[in-house]
Amino acid sequence: MKLHGTMRINERGHLEIGGCDTVELARRFGTPLYVLDEQLFRQNCRDYYAAFTQKYGAGVIYAAKALLNLAVCRLVEEEGLGLDLVSGGELYTARQARFPMGRVYFHGNNKSPEELALALEYKVGRIVVDNFYELELLNRLAGEKHTAAEIILRLTPGIEAHTHEYIKTGQIDSKFGLVIENGQALAAIKRALEMKNVRLHGFHCHIGSQIFELASYAHCARVMMDFVGQVHRETGWLAGELNLGGGLGIYYATGDRPPTVQEYADTLVGAVAAAAAERGIKAPRVVVEPGRSICGPAGTTLYTVGAIKDIPGVRKYVAVDGGMGDNPRPALYQARYEACVANRADQSPTEVVSVAGKCCESGDMLIWDIALPSLEAGDILAVSCTGAYNYTMAMNYNRLPRPAMVLVGDGRADLIVARETYADLISHDRLPARLRKDKRLSVASAR
Repeated sequence: MKLHGTMRINERGHLEIGGCDTVELARRFGTPLYVLDEQLFRQNCRDYYAAFTQKYGAGVIYAAKALLNLAVCRLVEEEGLGLDLVSGGELYTARQARFPMGRVYFHGNNKSPEELALALEYKVGRIVVDNFYELELLNRLAGEKHTAAEIILRLTPGIEAHTHEYIKTGQIDSKFGLVIENGQALAAIKRALEMKNVRLHGFHCHIGSQIFELASYAHCARVMMDFVGQVHRETGWLAGELNLGGGLGIYYATGDRPPTVQEYADTLVGAVAAAAAERGIKAPRVVVEPGRSICGPAGTTLYTVGAIKDIPGVRKYVAVDGGMGDNPRPALYQARYEACVANRADQSPTEVVSVAGKCCESGDMLIWDIALPSLEAGDILAVSCTGAYNYTMAMNYNRLPRPAMVLVGDGRADLIVARETYADLISHDRLPARLRKDKRLSVASAR
């Protein structure tokens, strides 16, 4: 496993993160356990701030869907970034963390009237409007509240990024955005400019996730600037903001070669500036929305090894106490990961095994065919780069409680998400009166 951030192998041969022995973390907090490297998370935020904001005056909005809780909100705020949120629950989390709502962008392809009303009440910085229905609804809701909604329009540029089919978003056949090619986008702009209760600031697009090819981003920037120029010619209105989404890939396993954040910034901002100069218009302010590339490398998941099943001549399965319940990405996207034996991190690999989860599904496999030291029940397996889309996509399949999360740094480990209990799992269940064993039970006692 490639060590990164504050990872190191200590004098006991154990994997250490943030100055904390991961074997001790597993003993103290239990497993599965999400471990977030505070220093690396902050450094990734700072890299974006330096590359985009300090160098170019561009905006950086952290895509919270990758990883969000109260502590993460506070880290993002302290590092000077904004938040990209996509639901009422995410809005509520940010508000409870006292995040400055003027630095919030509110996304989503089917925002409910209640969610839009909440965004207006919280006075978020931008509402990213996805479709005509939402545009009309937002105009009406803002009018009822005697306010104006600050918006940008999400557009579909018609770009096929080289990534997994399920995380492509920029192609024309997508549930996201207003299509440029067929005239929908231009029609929406003209309608927005007519409205009394919305203020249009610019455009948004996003071509996908886990992207390594900067040429895809440069092409996207040029396509969007072509449209900015077209809109200016036809309406006289010039977009002041161009949000080019996120999606920069990270290292998960051998073969992954992500660009640096500075290379990404230079490519995007440079392409926009060049396109603006060619068209003789003022370049809009660039905004980006990184998520995975900030939190992904900063996360590690610890598991305890249980059953080991050797099928001679076929495969050796090593089962751990987690799996698709805490990390559904391998099942959804065939995602690849690296791992090490945290309690024997100084030992060389001696065999190839496949790491299985404990869910009652044949597809619950975390890692296929990985070289590790000979494993025994009770060993601690550390899977790296699990900070993005693991906790936020975790589920209770098979009624498995979701794991705890700790923030580690300078030798200190703080619990930032408590482990779910069995009682939590049934806390929202209700027994109707006709199913109660004791018909005299009150509703309160049945709960």
